[in-house]
Amino acid sequence: MKNWRLCNKSADFEAIEKAFGISAVTSRVLVNRGFDTVEKVRGLLDCSLEKLYDPKTIKDGTKAAKLLYEALDGGSHIRVIGDYDVDGVSSTYVLHDVFSKLAKQKGSGARVSYRIPNRVKDGYGMNMAMVDEARDEDVDLIITCDNGIAAYDEIGYAKSLGMKVIVTDHHEIPERIPAADAVVDPKQADCAYPYKGICGAVVAALVCDVLMELCTNEERDAVLGDAKSVTQRYLVNLAMATVCDVCPLVDVNRIIVKLGLKAAKDTENLGLQALIRECGLAGSEITTYHLGFVLGPCFNATGRLDVADRAFELLGANDEDEAASLARACKDLNEERKSMTAVWLDKAVEICERDGLANDHVLVVFLDGCHESLAGIIAGRLRERYSRPSIVLTRADDGVKGSGRSIEAYNMFEELTAVKDVFTKFG
Repeated sequence: MKNWRLCNKSADFEAIEKAFGISAVTSRVLVNRGFDTVEKVRGLLDCSLEKLYDPKTIKDGTKAAKLLYEALDGGSHIRVIGDYDVDGVSSTYVLHDVFSKLAKQKGSGARVSYRIPNRVKDGYGMNMAMVDEARDEDVDLIITCDNGIAAYDEIGYAKSLGMKVIVTDHHEIPERIPAADAVVDPKQADCAYPYKGICGAVVAALVCDVLMELCTNEERDAVLGDAKSVTQRYLVNLAMATVCDVCPLVDVNRIIVKLGLKAAKDTENLGLQALIRECGLAGSEITTYHLGFVLGPCFNATGRLDVADRAFELLGANDEDEAASLARACKDLNEERKSMTAVWLDKAVEICERDGLANDHVLVVFLDGCHESLAGIIAGRLRERYSRPSIVLTRADDGVKGSGRSIEAYNMFEELTAVKDVFTKFG
């Protein structure tokens, strides 16, 4: 026991063990992960809503909320542009649901629509075609979620057409920040929100929580019901997005996921209820494993093999029959995705072994005929199998498209940047 404690002499192991009734081994694990005082351990274990940070501390959150309130009050057309993964769909659902309920309560004639990119046709994030669609459909304000921080040209174009644009995102900040009317991303250097590792859905919920502070009691009740905040109202959605986006389960994320798991079993969302039943989890305690490896992949499969709108529709289902049908479709798509992945992974391994690629410093495998949405999954499996950075290429309409997964010692983006002249585009 004394030898274990040599790893951090300044930590008060005995105090931690006594305060929480834990073993020396557990205290050592906690200390090695940075929880080296009683106060830090207590902060880790205290998962209450009261421990969440003030949403108004997020940069441009108040500016975004005011723009949204004015748009809803003035009968504007708001377009939510999301992403096709679990975080993107969850973000889109939260924003669309909150805005729709407010628009109905206000009776101002405000319209709320959404657009989730098609993985194959559109690629990731907002593009010029989506801006043209928004113009043609008389959209007044675009709000992105789980994307947008890198859409410099697209947002500039939307602004030139007279639209207001709000960015809500959680990805790394590029060299050029879009000239949007509000940019909400906790990773901005001058953002005062204390924790930077939240997912896109949580960023969206924070903006909505600031928006609630501008609303009347009647408007808040229309959105929140018995909940105290948007974050609490959509806890299950935020927990799933956090887990499926592989965000660190500490600080804000730990609170949201722990409380979200408790709420999942008794969720009022008909779509989630149906998916839980369809996956054989009715009556079970929902865990992070179920979110990340059972329920979440059913959402992701829609964006891979079909359109992510199907997952969005599942979350917004208004009756049990509709919810059951959509849940069954989502699960079936995931089963198909798993079968296809197994077939093409075997082919990828066969190519690596046959052609000696397994000895390369970086694996690059071309799978002609493989659905492009599977490339990232297969690259991840190859990385795990061979402990090497892996890139899987597939044939696309406009050439060859690929997806890579790296190891900690290899910065794939930097290495690809060094040979960017051989690509038509990458990011």
